[in-house]
Amino acid sequence: MSPLRQVGRLQEEINRLFEEPYWNRGAEFPALNVYVREDDALITAQVPGIEPTDLDISILGNTLTLRGKRKAEALKEEESYTRQERGTGEFVRSLQLPFQVDSGKVEAQFRNGMLKIVLPRAESDKPKRISVKAA
Repeated sequence: MSPLRQVGRLQEEINRLFEEPYWNRGAEFPALNVYVREDDALITAQVPGIEPTDLDISILGNTLTLRGKRKAEALKEEESYTRQERGTGEFVRSLQLPFQVDSGKVEAQFRNGMLKIVLPRAESDKPKRISVKAA
């Protein structure tokens, strides 16, 4: 890519930053839904255009961290964007669950751009029934 073309792209990016304030950028990526059930939590994440090998899921206590990378499309020398709305690059999302997770039993599935994570509640965090005996 020629230096003049690089300067032009840089100017386009700077203009875009000033046209759209940071507070008007929309939701974080990826969009998540979190369902908390009695014995586990289910998290679904929309990750279109990302390969499963570009995702990393970690759990520590009750905090889930999802990391990934959305690769940029390669443009030909004569091509340039007139509008670019899909972000590229690395992302990180962390969220806290209302209970401790049994990290050894976490399951993750990826299909058609949708990531589904099942996080079982740790036995030590489940409510225990205590029987009352007459004295």
